[in-house]
Amino acid sequence: MYRIFLSLLVAVFLIAASAPGARAEEGLRDLVNALGGAKLSDMDEHIAALAKTGDPKVVPILEALGEGKLYARKADGQVFQVKGSGSKLSLTDPVSGESAGEAPKAALSKVKVNNGIRRAVRTALGSLTLMSPDRSARLSAAQSVLQSPNADALDAIEGALAAEKDFEVRALLEQARATTLLVSDRPLEEKKQAVQTLKEGGGRDALSALFSALGSADESLKPDIETAIAGIEQTQALWAAGQNVWYGLSLGSVLLLAAIGLAITFGVMGIINMAHGEMVMLGAYTTFLVQEVVRTSFPGLFDWSLAIALPLAFLVTGAVGLAMERGVIRFLYGRPLETLLATWGMSLILQQAVRTIFGPTNREVGNPSWMSGAFELGGLTITWNRLWIIVFALAVFAALLFLLKKTPMGLQMRAVTQNRRMASSMGIRTPWVDALTFALGSGIAGMAGVALSQIDNVSPNLGQGYIIDSFMVVVFGGVGNLWGTLVGAFSLGILNKFLEPYAGAVLGKILVLVLIILFIQKRPRGLFALKGRAVEA
Repeated sequence: MYRIFLSLLVAVFLIAASAPGARAEEGLRDLVNALGGAKLSDMDEHIAALAKTGDPKVVPILEALGEGKLYARKADGQVFQVKGSGSKLSLTDPVSGESAGEAPKAALSKVKVNNGIRRAVRTALGSLTLMSPDRSARLSAAQSVLQSPNADALDAIEGALAAEKDFEVRALLEQARATTLLVSDRPLEEKKQAVQTLKEGGGRDALSALFSALGSADESLKPDIETAIAGIEQTQALWAAGQNVWYGLSLGSVLLLAAIGLAITFGVMGIINMAHGEMVMLGAYTTFLVQEVVRTSFPGLFDWSLAIALPLAFLVTGAVGLAMERGVIRFLYGRPLETLLATWGMSLILQQAVRTIFGPTNREVGNPSWMSGAFELGGLTITWNRLWIIVFALAVFAALLFLLKKTPMGLQMRAVTQNRRMASSMGIRTPWVDALTFALGSGIAGMAGVALSQIDNVSPNLGQGYIIDSFMVVVFGGVGNLWGTLVGAFSLGILNKFLEPYAGAVLGKILVLVLIILFIQKRPRGLFALKGRAVEA
């Protein structure tokens, strides 16, 4: 008898303990079922009511609503999450997540959604995940609330802000609270403080929120909002100028890589090499072949593919350049027009050979993980691939400068550049200096192709886009002068990027060309002219 009484007592206790949970589940189910018969104009209120429960089960329900996967059963108005297609649909209870069997599609009606409802869903999901233990989830939720402010989420934002310890998430939450305050019925002083917070934070989202609030704001608040908008726009203009400088440096590093090999061949040999762009193209295709081998045979080494491709590209293009110089160009010294025509013909031959082997279409060259993505630096967006190309271009420049200044080969190259006859009379074999210089310039162009494969299409026409710009850099900086090439490349890159927003890409290049022609009229030898009796003569 005692055991029976104890069992009954335990059963009553368990029922009493589970009753609140059951009631909460039933209340949540009623809110979900209300979505089925709600008008589109009332959906925001129903979504906000679901979000206010704070129940984690609401997250997949709202996600299903935003994706259009909630259906109401016509017979009793019950709302289910559906899967499948065709005449029969699988039903799942959105609250418990348990299967609810199947039903004909004709017996169900879809819970309608539009862009406004999807925005409300994103806002509600943001407020629900603001307290998530996952930092990335909180960051995403704060961003969502910032972009779609809703007064109903203000309490949740303030609660999350009070508990948040992470600096980045907290800063984003403060901006989200400020944008939400502007659409709430809070006192004027709080809204003024919110305007100041948005001004200090800046950014496009803050500017958008201030513009949205300006139309419906009190007259006493409008001057504060207008001042904040002017301040943010001024700051953004400065960051935009900084971004243009970054883009210019990025373009300048590409021009430096493409032109630096041309600078030494043009300076030492006086050769107008129209096939220089094809050396860049061959370096890019070498990278493509290396990555194909790595993908098929050694996939674990993909992040090292560029390190493998760099020396190979240098050797391949250097060998092609040496063959060109020994086979054709050495017979045409002193005849610049014939050299130009010969190298142009060789460029066409190389282009057609690549088309025959690889086809005319673009080839895919992947980015290693350390060259993928971007990061924010203040108001600047900096991509890793561009940053590494700038570093690589400066490293190549420094290595070439060391070779010219500190090695016997560099001494001979400088001697031939300044006075070929005197260098020859001193025992320097000028033909071999010419050959090795041409091979070196071609090898550097091949390394430039490895870098360019990360930011441009790898195709037979790759080099054609850089040959004219390379000549402009060399002539503007001073023929044969590496420092002139460096300054010329970065100067033209930055000038191009500042002209493009106003004149367009094509007209911007034309204006740069006109400016260089005018500059050359004033300084025929470029920015940094070489010194030497033969050169000055």
